[in-house]
Amino acid sequence: MENITILKRDNQKAKFNGEKIAVAIKKGFDSLETEKYNADDVNHVYNAVLGQIEEIAKNEKFISIEYIQDLIERELLRQNFTDVYEAFSSYRNRRNESRKIFISKQHKFLKAIEKLNHKESIENDEKRENANVDGNSPMGMMLQFGSTISKEFAKAYQMDQDFYEAHDSGQIHIHDMDFLPMGTTTCNQINLEQLFSHGFSTGHGHLRPPKDIMSYTALAAIAIQSNQNDQHGGQSIPAFDYYMAPGVLYTFKKQLKQRVYDFLEISDMLDDVDMKGILKHIDGLTSITIDVNDFGKFTKDCDMALSIINKAYDKAVRVTDRITFQAMEAFIHNLNTMHSRAGAQVPFSSINFGTDVSPEGRMVIENYLKALDKGLGKGETPIFPISIFKVKEGVNYFPEDINYDLFKLSIKVSAKRLFPNFSFIDSDFNKQYYKEGRYETEVAYMGCRTRVMSDINDPDDEVVVGRGNLSFTSINLVRLGIKHGILNNEKPDMEGFYHELDHLLALTKTQLLERYRIQCNMSVSNFKFLLGQGVWKNSKSLRPKDNLHKVLKHGTLAFGFIGLAECLKALTGKHHGESEASQELGLEIVKHMREKADSYAQETSLNFSLIATPAEGLSGRFVAIDRSIFGNIEGITDRDYYTNSFHVPVYFDISIKDKLALEAPYHALTNGGHITYVELDGDTTQNLEAFEEVVRMMHDYQIGYGAVNHPVDRDPVCGYTGIINDECPSCGRHETEGDFGFERIRRITGYLVGTLDRFNNAKRAEEHDRVKHDLL
Repeated sequence: MENITILKRDNQKAKFNGEKIAVAIKKGFDSLETEKYNADDVNHVYNAVLGQIEEIAKNEKFISIEYIQDLIERELLRQNFTDVYEAFSSYRNRRNESRKIFISKQHKFLKAIEKLNHKESIENDEKRENANVDGNSPMGMMLQFGSTISKEFAKAYQMDQDFYEAHDSGQIHIHDMDFLPMGTTTCNQINLEQLFSHGFSTGHGHLRPPKDIMSYTALAAIAIQSNQNDQHGGQSIPAFDYYMAPGVLYTFKKQLKQRVYDFLEISDMLDDVDMKGILKHIDGLTSITIDVNDFGKFTKDCDMALSIINKAYDKAVRVTDRITFQAMEAFIHNLNTMHSRAGAQVPFSSINFGTDVSPEGRMVIENYLKALDKGLGKGETPIFPISIFKVKEGVNYFPEDINYDLFKLSIKVSAKRLFPNFSFIDSDFNKQYYKEGRYETEVAYMGCRTRVMSDINDPDDEVVVGRGNLSFTSINLVRLGIKHGILNNEKPDMEGFYHELDHLLALTKTQLLERYRIQCNMSVSNFKFLLGQGVWKNSKSLRPKDNLHKVLKHGTLAFGFIGLAECLKALTGKHHGESEASQELGLEIVKHMREKADSYAQETSLNFSLIATPAEGLSGRFVAIDRSIFGNIEGITDRDYYTNSFHVPVYFDISIKDKLALEAPYHALTNGGHITYVELDGDTTQNLEAFEEVVRMMHDYQIGYGAVNHPVDRDPVCGYTGIINDECPSCGRHETEGDFGFERIRRITGYLVGTLDRFNNAKRAEEHDRVKHDLL
């Protein structure tokens, strides 16, 4: 087959690639949207066509694409796939007709698309068709292009053919390709302190700096929503407790002043107290914790003043605490109801918290956790924001730590609501960046798992705030394992494996750099909030025509990967949960990718990193293509999904201790992001000690970011939340009674997507296969 050359429709020559044939056949079967056919049917047709091409190759040096499609049609008829033949043939004819039309009109069509993409709204009527939509914004542009047209434009005008062919054939997956023409970045850790210091604009008016905790949380939600419309990924707040604490203090000052007035009016002793002195002292507060004896020097009657201040202080703290809870409750409700992306979704949001030890910061953490515990209006588990509790020794980890009580509360809430997840600041690869007294150097995670910390362009100021991932592309490790593993060789061909892996890494590096150039050639006007309001690091210094490299260089370009377990199974016959040798090989492979990323970072002075891909639809996409090419291989392509990143397969029976020990070393290697889950059974709220022990084991094994999965069920009729089998423990209702079944809340990747009916087929299959883990 290596001797045959493909003649394309424009008479250009290309190397033969059987994978593309398998993909074309698969598309024909997929177009019927029926379950009566499976991947084996696709594979049978593919192998038959491949055999015919091999015979042709013995006598012919060239073969045309049209002739290959003829072979596919004849084989479909021969194997009695008449309906697939009709669908394939019909699509082929439509494509030929469309191609003729497109060739004659492509210049005009693509010029119109190009004008939409690159012209400012002031220069183009189409971008001002709706005055309520900013035609320069990524989401406004997205409405005009449409996802499908956007992808095709990217392929035709902005992407090397090798890149999209590798994507289409399932060798790599270019994430969020439909946003490539808009030049959007993926995600950002929003610096609320900077935004709130002078207020900010959303493009429809300026918002003044907030002056109480209710306005702090309201503006935080607005900032997340506004930033979502400038990016295609998630929005995160890296130090929610620190950012909200000043709002609590503002509220406390207002309440203390008011209570002083109230008590003075009640006691009718206004003339006997130096009111100006007291109020001046209140204005100077820097913390809720005050020494009320200090007020004595401002009064004519110290005893009376102390009595008033004590009563006012106690009342002010209670009222501030109640208002803070209401603010946190409103924040959670806002992020589950407000829309972004032109109403297409709620913002993908996450918050990190847990290490502020000030009284006002502690009040934020406690009340946020209580609001999360309470749930939404009917007791539903909130989907957003993804809550991440930062575990840190000397702050909240040990019983003597000041925030230990809040760590215990986070355990209680997570056992009920699946959140918060837990990040571990003391893990060596996180701790190395921490600078005492600077919370912005505490590693923070996006809810999905993305981690942005080191900065080759600013090593003296490596912080989380204002930074994020630019884009990432994932590599199909399983395909490489199948091709170079023991199925096709007497022993693993590791030289061939690494040779092809290096080719894909180099290809992906070039693709990421190409996308980066597109991002850098955008302007501040395209991202009025992210850049115009200075959300991205150093973007306040940008001028209207500046190339964005001067600020985007602080973001990350990430290589992702999926299916390490199936890759190892194909190479050695066992995955890393079954064999120490496979574990060693797995670490060798991932270390190799990390070293390549590090070398590319040095070569380009850009933050190339390695991310353990958060695979949702991708996990099913790769396996469907590979099954079409290689057939149904036991333990590799026989499920509807590939295993998430470096995880031990969800169906493999393993203890929590062993799972953490196996997965922890990969956290140190995947500097672009990672997560480890464990699965617990039963009602975890009834065994908080075991839950806490799991979190502590994550800390001890040097996990960077971890989560505990467990069933969260809800009866929408009576509102009961907990474990529900066939009958609700609260009202006795059976699932088949009435119009509503029970809600089964489950987690995928780092985000909680919600009820099972919202998952794609691959993720439903994965969730179904998950086994529960014993502690030891």
